[in-house]
Amino acid sequence: MVTVGIIGAGRIGKVHITSITNFIQNAVIKTVADPFLNDETAAWAKKMGIKNTTKDYKEIINDPEIDAVLICSSTDTHSPISIEAIKAGKHVFCEKPIDHDVDKIMAVVDALKGTDIKYQVGFNRRFDHNFMALRDAVASGKIGDPHIIRVSSRDPEPPSIDYVKVSGGLFLDMMIHDFDMVRFLAGCDATEVYTEAAVLVDPGIGEAGDVDTAVVTLKMENGALAVIDNSRQAVYGYDQRAEVFGSKGMAMNANDSSSNVVVATKDGVTGEVPLHFFLERYMNAYAKEVGEFIEAIEKGTDTPLGVMDGLKPVLMGLAAKKSLDEHRPVKISEIMELK
Repeated sequence: MVTVGIIGAGRIGKVHITSITNFIQNAVIKTVADPFLNDETAAWAKKMGIKNTTKDYKEIINDPEIDAVLICSSTDTHSPISIEAIKAGKHVFCEKPIDHDVDKIMAVVDALKGTDIKYQVGFNRRFDHNFMALRDAVASGKIGDPHIIRVSSRDPEPPSIDYVKVSGGLFLDMMIHDFDMVRFLAGCDATEVYTEAAVLVDPGIGEAGDVDTAVVTLKMENGALAVIDNSRQAVYGYDQRAEVFGSKGMAMNANDSSSNVVVATKDGVTGEVPLHFFLERYMNAYAKEVGEFIEAIEKGTDTPLGVMDGLKPVLMGLAAKKSLDEHRPVKISEIMELK
């Protein structure tokens, strides 16, 4: 049994508390820490069977009974808490991104050197049943060599402007999942990025210095071309799809919906809209990713997404932003050279 501490009891922290409590039999949560912990959240945690709640995450770091830490706090705390936990001998599951600053991510890489610490980054979409099946079809060679990869990711509604201001921007907050997905589907890294983007949904997002609609093209190491499109607003629901076209065929996945019933009448053919919220779509994926983290600890195997898998989508996001700012293709190597 792996004893876990959760740092951060906001939305994503509650997701992991729920998934561990309900779906993972070989892990138990001892303590939840959040500097903004209130009576309501503390009472909810107790109801979920968690013994301890605190506002000081260092109680988790310093607890010898806790084997692993899930870092679900604000992005600016991810890398420093990662390093503290590693130094304390804790295994670490860190929500994406590890940091927006490459140097700070590399400090985590350095902290892990020479240790047996298991470190996993929370890119949950790899564990979704649709995307896993798509990756399996590609990896098995059913479609031959990948030539074109297309990933669409569109949220049902834009975030608050306050969130936009601290999120790191569309490329490091939203599209970072899609950069990881392109790597996952291609089975290799990107070499070059080109971006076109605009503010088409909410002028306030532009005033906050971000974009809400973007198309990014990428060249991959294996020669494939990839296209990602993002929008902060899809009025019909949470739109998450991908396609891989190759030398022997094509594989694609579709959105999940509340049912797959299609109604056909003289007036037309209709079906259900996609699920509206990311928790509806990905709850099982959240449980699966943490389950594999716990399994890696118990079996002494590698985690499915290590620290370098956390670094590379950030490099892609920084390259996409640089491409937009400078109106040119940007090589991933340029981002590392700036560091």
